[in-house]
Amino acid sequence: MKQGLSVLATIDHWIARGWLSHLNRAFVRFLLDQDQQAKDAELWAGALVSHQLDRGEVYLDLEQLSQQPGLTLAIPSDDAWASESEAAHAELSALKAYSLGQWKTALQESPLVAEGQGNTPLVLDGKRLYLRRYWQYQQILDRCIEQRLPPARDTLPESLQAQLNTLFPGSPEKPDWQKIACVLALRSRFTIITGGPGTGKTTTLTKLLALLIQLSEDEPGGAHKPNILLAAPTGKASARVSESIGKALENLAVPDRIKEVIPKQASTLHRLLGSRPGSRRFVHDRHNPLVADIVIVDEASMIDLEMMASLLDALPDGAQLILLGDKDQLASVEAGSVMGDLCQGADNAAYDEAARSWIVRHAGEEIETFGAEGTAINQQTVMLRHSHRFGEHSGIGRLARAVNAGNGALAQSVLNDTARYPDLLPEAHDDYLRLRANPQPDAADRLLKKLVAVNAGINAEGKPKPRQGYGYYLNIIRLHRPTDPMQYDPWAEQVLHAFDAFQVLSALRRGRWGVEELNQRIAAWLFPKESLSHWYEGRPVMVTRNDYNLGLMNGDIGIALKDHGGKLRVAFPAIDPLAEIRIRWLSPMRLPNVETAFAITVHKSQGSEFNHVALVLPESKSPVLTRELIYTGITRAKENFTLLESQGDVFDQAVKTRVKNPGNANN
Repeated sequence: MKQGLSVLATIDHWIARGWLSHLNRAFVRFLLDQDQQAKDAELWAGALVSHQLDRGEVYLDLEQLSQQPGLTLAIPSDDAWASESEAAHAELSALKAYSLGQWKTALQESPLVAEGQGNTPLVLDGKRLYLRRYWQYQQILDRCIEQRLPPARDTLPESLQAQLNTLFPGSPEKPDWQKIACVLALRSRFTIITGGPGTGKTTTLTKLLALLIQLSEDEPGGAHKPNILLAAPTGKASARVSESIGKALENLAVPDRIKEVIPKQASTLHRLLGSRPGSRRFVHDRHNPLVADIVIVDEASMIDLEMMASLLDALPDGAQLILLGDKDQLASVEAGSVMGDLCQGADNAAYDEAARSWIVRHAGEEIETFGAEGTAINQQTVMLRHSHRFGEHSGIGRLARAVNAGNGALAQSVLNDTARYPDLLPEAHDDYLRLRANPQPDAADRLLKKLVAVNAGINAEGKPKPRQGYGYYLNIIRLHRPTDPMQYDPWAEQVLHAFDAFQVLSALRRGRWGVEELNQRIAAWLFPKESLSHWYEGRPVMVTRNDYNLGLMNGDIGIALKDHGGKLRVAFPAIDPLAEIRIRWLSPMRLPNVETAFAITVHKSQGSEFNHVALVLPESKSPVLTRELIYTGITRAKENFTLLESQGDVFDQAVKTRVKNPGNANN
């Protein structure tokens, strides 16, 4: 670094520019406390690996750092540095002066670093530098998945073949990826089933479980019914998968004895593992494993490295693990994009000869491989490709595919073709088309105000019409309040369902188009008299911290309603969607960790679906605006999607920006 300037002083300069954080500095201070003779390269490596963890990366790639430090650390490019002070330019130049060999040599000689087991705060693993805790998580993940990858069966019994053909009588889609997913999951004790919205992940899972139960009956000791556990990262996601499996079971052509074994209720991962308040540890771990033969986790893209390692550590050695999720969605808010890492190469159907032979023999499906044979994990990964929800004329589906492919021109073409894709055209047609032609902040604000007030009503079947706004759930509160105290639970349930008909999503928390200011404006529009008070009937709130005493998880949404006695309570869906008591009424005084939820971040929306989504983009570019974020926002919509732009080039730039492709998680 610049002659005479200490590493800590230089870090202070970087903090002032927003390139590092005070937490990064504190870690460097900790390293100095451990070794007062630590060299500059060791301290900078510690600061930068801590910085990468803030960005969701579990390691620092030293090779990339030596070649492209600005890109690796997501700090301004070389051109941007040129406009900074001479000192700043010198700081970056000095950082760029370290070669890969110099980084490795300095770290290999450091008492703060080990290349494997030990008690040093840092671990050097090849070209990657980890904080020790995250290196240990990576080892658990690698070891536990690797032990489940070898084939557990050489063939399948004839009775199972007959049931397989019954469950999959013939699909117009060739190859039938759902059938392939099932036969691969019957081969090994680890399987990933990935695919976009509406590709049939839950339907495939339900048929797979029926086959696994049948297989347990056919194998020696078949009197044992497998113990199957079903989980998801959040309460909302667990309720959704529970509901989806319930619907899939209605059409499942299997005997009742098999249906009875299939789990109907999903748990959150925290509940499954047994959270310990005030601790990172869980009740279940390698010393007290779960009692399970099969564990299924839905919405696996939301799981960070620490949680995935905790889950794997708690699995019995003989248990089978099945992960479901959309690999193209945003990764977890916490560090580690586990699902995306594990699914590297899934698009290529990179199966080896043994896997292709198994698929042909048991599924009767021929597969065209689009690239070289993949990793061992690729052999147990299936990507479902056909969306049953979004057809050829679905603007949502077409837009999502264009964004996922990084094709900004096609995405803009889809957005502009509202005649062909009416699901992208909101109620305020003329205002929307004018905004598309000339994005302006005030025009976007006026359109949003109109959209949130929409109440399109219900159709002949009693279901909400498309293109709803928050006017729909407010209408149910104000005009459908029951007179019979026994009807308050069904009424609250109806209000909660109606609220899910529309949702405003934002990329950011702060700023004019962040959720904090959006919630203030929307509350003022909808509740001009009440919005100055903290609590009022109709206020939707999202839980921001797990509360195990109340059974509420981070991300759960409730709505403030007056109960049959006229007291203001917050109605939350029941933990068990199949229970007789469907609503929990809680006093607002018991809910200190909640925030208004007219607008929520795209990250918080993962695991949820809404009939109509309005995705609001900020006026300027932001590092969080990526292709994955836009894709995730679009795919939260089931029937209608509206993009609100206040600046014309922000959407295009986001589609071009992809989260840095991490290395394979199984190294």
